[in-house]
Amino acid sequence: MSRKRPPLVPETLVLKRQRVSGRAQARPLRSEAGAARAAVAELHQLFPRGLFEDALPPIALRSQVYSLVPDRTAADRQLVSSRSAGRPGPGTAVPGRVLQSPRAAGSVPGGASSGAGRRQKELQEQGEIRVVQLGFDLDAHGIILTEDYRTRVLSACDGRSYASTVQKFLASVLPACGDLSFQQDQMTQTFGFRDTEITQLVNAGVLTVRDAGSWWLAVPGAGRFIKCFVKGRQAVLGMIRKAKYRELLLSELLGRRAPTSVRLGLAYHVHDLIGAQLVDCISTTSGTVLRLPET
Repeated sequence: MSRKRPPLVPETLVLKRQRVSGRAQARPLRSEAGAARAAVAELHQLFPRGLFEDALPPIALRSQVYSLVPDRTAADRQLVSSRSAGRPGPGTAVPGRVLQSPRAAGSVPGGASSGAGRRQKELQEQGEIRVVQLGFDLDAHGIILTEDYRTRVLSACDGRSYASTVQKFLASVLPACGDLSFQQDQMTQTFGFRDTEITQLVNAGVLTVRDAGSWWLAVPGAGRFIKCFVKGRQAVLGMIRKAKYRELLLSELLGRRAPTSVRLGLAYHVHDLIGAQLVDCISTTSGTVLRLPET
């Protein structure tokens, strides 16, 4: 008679791995329509708003979503439109949390799961989220709820000389274009911005220069978050690197007191390390182990 085995790790970081031929291999996990939306909401709950005096909207990284949605291709499809997705994620599964569903696990191409995926438009195409380039890495994409983005941008520019230009951008460009970046002819000819107005948007932190005649969508004041994130990521990697055999039980890591440089929280960074594949996740009898890959 079989008995249900208790979860090995906290529910927010349930990871399933199996070892094949001595190497940690990802066990294919099912991803369902709506999983990306739930993942973003969960990650936004981990974002420490108070750290930034509520001046920044909650930000989730795409890599973190991959830690919760096993199928990267499905995650990208649910998050962003194909023209804005950047490099497509590999179709192989990575360790992640299985979101509860009344249906049994196992996705069949062309079946009910894929049909639900087709019925769900991309969150970006629907206008629910904005994806921004955070700058410290080519694939560092931040995911922000559109309404949160609009609210924080308006608050940041309130009373400034460029406030009317920012309002024009939010009213005309934001609803019509979901791209990560904007070209000069697009800004001037399609949306009617003068060069001086584009400069104002850069000064406001709404745009950052990508290259000559091209700009990334940005978040005013995001530099503070990026600084905290990069320092925190390195600090958590350092905690694992200093452990015996360069590995650490996930439960032990999450139970430790975070170093002062980990200001965004251990759980927030662990999602990033797993989704960005900076650590291997191995299931053992003692629990899930995070191990630095061999170099």
